[in-house]
Amino acid sequence: MNTTVSIIAKQAKQASNKLATMDTKTKNKVLLAIRNALIANQEKILEINAQDMKEALKLLENKEIKPSVYNRLKLDENKLQDMIHEIEGVIMLEDPVGKVLIERELDEDLILKKITVPIGVIGVIFEARPDVITQISALAIKSGNAVILKGGKEAINTNRVLLGIINATLKGFPEFPENVLNQVYTHAEVEEMLKAEEDIDLIIPRGSNHLVKYIKEHTRISVLGHADGICHIYVDENASLELAKSVIVDAKCQYPAACNAVETVLINDKFKWTIDLLNHLKNNGIELIEKPETYAYEYGEKKLALRTVVSVDEAIYHINKFGSHHTDCIISRDENNIKKFMNEVDSAGVYANVSTRFADGYRYGLGAEVGISTNKTHARGPVGVEGLTIYKYTLEGKGQIVADYASGKKSFHHKDLI
Repeated sequence: MNTTVSIIAKQAKQASNKLATMDTKTKNKVLLAIRNALIANQEKILEINAQDMKEALKLLENKEIKPSVYNRLKLDENKLQDMIHEIEGVIMLEDPVGKVLIERELDEDLILKKITVPIGVIGVIFEARPDVITQISALAIKSGNAVILKGGKEAINTNRVLLGIINATLKGFPEFPENVLNQVYTHAEVEEMLKAEEDIDLIIPRGSNHLVKYIKEHTRISVLGHADGICHIYVDENASLELAKSVIVDAKCQYPAACNAVETVLINDKFKWTIDLLNHLKNNGIELIEKPETYAYEYGEKKLALRTVVSVDEAIYHINKFGSHHTDCIISRDENNIKKFMNEVDSAGVYANVSTRFADGYRYGLGAEVGISTNKTHARGPVGVEGLTIYKYTLEGKGQIVADYASGKKSFHHKDLI
C-alpha cells in the first residue's frame, strides 16, 4: 500500500518506537508547554470554532447532521478550561510506561518480569467534539504512543488549528520525535487507515453506532470503544423521591448528547411517587416516551424512554438485554437490592444513587480519556493512559535450557520477588 496514509502510518510507527523510551520528566515538560500554548491561543481557537459552528448550522438545518453532533461541536471558554484542566490532570498522573507488574524468580538466576509498554500507533476516528484532539494528544504523549486522528468534516477547521498549535509547540523540543501526532481529513483516508494493520496497532472510534459498526466490519485491526451509550436508571420501590429527581435530571439534562447520559428510566411499580417524579422530569423539559418503538435506542437529546418493572430482577434483565453495557444505575435504599444490581448488571460502569454522567475519565481521576470501552478485553470503561498500554514479558537467565526442566534435572520454584 503506497499511499499518503501508509507513509504517515509508517512514520508514526517509527516515532512511537522512539517515544516509548522517553523519560517522564520530558513528557511532562512537553505537556505543560502544550497547556500554555492553548491558553495563549484561546481567542484564535474560539474564533475558528465559531466559523465551524456557523457552517455546521447549515448542515443541521439540512438534516445532514443530528442535533447531538452539532451540540458536541461547540467550544466556549468553559470547555477550553476543561481541556486545559484535562492536560494538567494528565501531567499529574504517574507514568504508565515501565511499571513492573510481576517479578518472579522461576528458578535460581532465572528472572521473569511483566512490564507495561505503549501499544504503539493508535488511529482515532471521531465525530464533532474537537476536544478529542487535546485529550488524545495528551494521553498519547504520556503513554508513549503515536496517533493518527480523523475528525468529522463539521469540525475540520477547529481540529486543524488545535493540532497545529500542539505540533508547533512540539517543534520547540528537539528531543521529541517528529510524526507522533498526525491528522487526516477524508473518508478515503479512513479507508486506508483501516487497511494499515502492519503499522496501526489499535483503532478507537468515537461517534455514532453506524460509525463504530462500520469500522469494526471493515478492519482487521483491534477496535476499542462502544457502539451505543444506552444508559439506564432503575428507580427501586423504596427510592428517595428527591434523590431520584436530582440524579435523573442531571443524568439526562446536564449534557444530553453525551454517551453517558441516561436514555431509559425503569420504575418499580410499587414506587409511590411515580407521578411526582414524572411531572418533575417534564418540568425540566424532558420528553417522556412510554411506549418506544425499541428500548435499544440512544436519543442524545432531552428524551427518555420509560418502563414499569415489578422487581429489581426484571430491571436487571431489561438492562442486560436492551442496554449497551456502558453505564447503568440503581436508585435505592435497599442494600440487598443495591448489591444484587451491582453484581448482576453486566456493564462497564454500574452505579448506585449517582448520575451516570460520572462515567468519564477526567472525573475518575484518569486525567482525560480516549473514550469509553464496553469491551471485555484489555480495557473497559473510561480509558485513560493505563488503557493505552499493554505489557511484555522479559526473561533473564544464565544459559538455562528447557530440556533440564523437562527431564527433571532441574525444577521451578516460582518465587515472587515483588
